[in-house]
Amino acid sequence: MKLKRRRKLVKYLDVLDYPIRFNPFVFSRMFLLWALLGLIGGIISGTYWVVLMFLTDVIGVYQGWLVIPVMAIAGLLAGLIIYFIGDPGEMQLIVNNIRFNKGKLDPKNNPSMILSSLICVASGGSLGPESPLVQVTGSTGSWMGKLFRLKGEELRSLSIAGMASGFTALFGAPLGGSLFSLEILHHKHAVEYYQAIIPALVASGFSYIVFAIIVQLGLAPLWDLPAYEMANFFDFGWAVLFAVFATIVGWGFIFCTKFFKKLFEKLKTPIYIKTMIGGILLGVIAYYIPLTRYFSHFEINELLQENGTVQFLVGVLIFKIIAIAITVTSGWRGGFIIPLFFCGTALGLLIHTVFPSISLSLTIVSCMAAINACVTRTPMSTTILLATLTGFTYFIPILFASLTGYFLAPRIPFIGAQMEKEELIQVKNKSTKGIK
Repeated sequence: MKLKRRRKLVKYLDVLDYPIRFNPFVFSRMFLLWALLGLIGGIISGTYWVVLMFLTDVIGVYQGWLVIPVMAIAGLLAGLIIYFIGDPGEMQLIVNNIRFNKGKLDPKNNPSMILSSLICVASGGSLGPESPLVQVTGSTGSWMGKLFRLKGEELRSLSIAGMASGFTALFGAPLGGSLFSLEILHHKHAVEYYQAIIPALVASGFSYIVFAIIVQLGLAPLWDLPAYEMANFFDFGWAVLFAVFATIVGWGFIFCTKFFKKLFEKLKTPIYIKTMIGGILLGVIAYYIPLTRYFSHFEINELLQENGTVQFLVGVLIFKIIAIAITVTSGWRGGFIIPLFFCGTALGLLIHTVFPSISLSLTIVSCMAAINACVTRTPMSTTILLATLTGFTYFIPILFASLTGYFLAPRIPFIGAQMEKEELIQVKNKSTKGIK
């Protein structure tokens, strides 16, 4: 039966491909495949977002001290799902499979990733839906590639295009999402995967349209920053200076995450116990500083309208970093890109109290760009994403800040799979010797 189905599929593909084979344009059957993947990615992302917002509204009614038991229960449920259905992994696994596993992303753990991440994100974890969406849409690309018998770089490109469709749907930036899906794969020789740029752009474009229709996405910037007018060329210098401060915070986040990772690794308990402990800690932080709860998609605008004191901003920044680190290391599922943008916003507001004559928008965007580029090693896509999300039309200062964060980042990347294969083996050997 399977052989007959495959023969029928090949026959239908030949029928579809026949008129395309003789067209005089670059347009080809692969374009249709990229477009179909983008449409599917947009449907997946839009459906995920609608369900996420519904669950967030349902769980969000529990405020005050109730947030502690609610997040503890959410952590327990997410951990049980991972324990019994399967561990879907994290962003590092996605990058590792694209680089070292011929671009194959296994869709078998998608149910676990979808269910666990929905609970984690909706209940108030400091991680966003970008990582779950990327894994699900990327593995959908792998599945389609196997279905159509693609191999080698065609299969890898289709997986990357699926990832791009997930990034784009959430950020509403087809170009930025496409570049991010390529740039996050490799921090040293970024050009390595840029043969997949056209598949990623096509899938992103179609995904963006479908997602926008489903969630009624507007065209305005997501975050309400004041209008910016370049005063003089010194603004480039200010952007670099603020980026240096943000990079220091990025280093702090990386070391904070490593600290909590060691603590949770010492706990020889099932993952659902770790996720429950993580939920209790996150609930306590959210009880005292409510703005640290959730993945900051909406909280950035709340922070901009807060007019908080220096002490308040310092507290928000420090405990948001701690909350992200706990969420990442305790087994909760999600992505940390938008939470890092929140940290950049808090730092920018804090710096603006010291340099009030400098544009608030320039200060905030510089900090957002540098801290994300420092942690994720994605200066080009970070620049484009922030220009889209904030409406900051002066492209160059953001680029200067992103490059500053990138070049001042730790030599060993936060996402270990971004290293060269030889470097990765050396680090693993050193860690193994340390354990012994």
